[in-house]
Amino acid sequence: MAGNTSKTDLNTLLLANLPEPDIDPAAVEAFIERWKDGGGTERANYQLFLTELCTLLKLDQPDPAQDDTQGNAYVFERRVTQEFAEGGDTKRFIDLYKRGCFVCEAKQSGLTLESGRWDKAMRKAFNQAEGYVRALPADEGRPPFIIVTDVGRHLELYSEFSRSGGNYTAYPDANSFRIKLEDLRKPEIQQRLIAVWNQPMELDPTRVSARVTREIADKLARLAKSLETQGHAPEQSSAFLMRCLFTM
Repeated sequence: MAGNTSKTDLNTLLLANLPEPDIDPAAVEAFIERWKDGGGTERANYQLFLTELCTLLKLDQPDPAQDDTQGNAYVFERRVTQEFAEGGDTKRFIDLYKRGCFVCEAKQSGLTLESGRWDKAMRKAFNQAEGYVRALPADEGRPPFIIVTDVGRHLELYSEFSRSGGNYTAYPDANSFRIKLEDLRKPEIQQRLIAVWNQPMELDPTRVSARVTREIADKLARLAKSLETQGHAPEQSSAFLMRCLFTM
């Protein structure tokens, strides 16, 4: 029943309506091999990592940045102005920004994934990204996704589909929001990342609910017409249909 469907299951239903990825498995293996032992700092590597990820997934490359920030819809180092409650402001830079899609914050922690320090580092990166979202000009709207990446190791996805200032939460759920480098072998992970880049709102779980509701309403309408044609009493038909609705 719909009430017992997990967010992960809903994501699977959403992905079923998107084109299947056509990614070369050999290219995936080469990408994983190239980055699995990456070191250094995020400043040295994050643009290369994300650019090569875009190439692997056959995504458009970020554009060259312009002096006019308004024109920087898909760029590295997108400038924003963060204002402080106590007054004053400061210039910040989003590692990778795509208008209407996501804000991405990159780190290269050098920490083990099981480390408590690693969790704190990733949480700090998420908080930074959320601050950048709130610093974006109001006329651009808030993107539905935040991406946090530990360069060469994993990505995290957070969503807020209302785009109205709510809290970003793990996507599709707290068990599946972290994508390890080796997970890129999975077609459903490739598909999810492609959607985040190109059609992020198609991953909104409420779209599944709306579609299913329309399909059920259509089927019930046809059933009601069938019962009427077969000569069942209107009171019996309506009672039966109400029981169907209650069960759903």
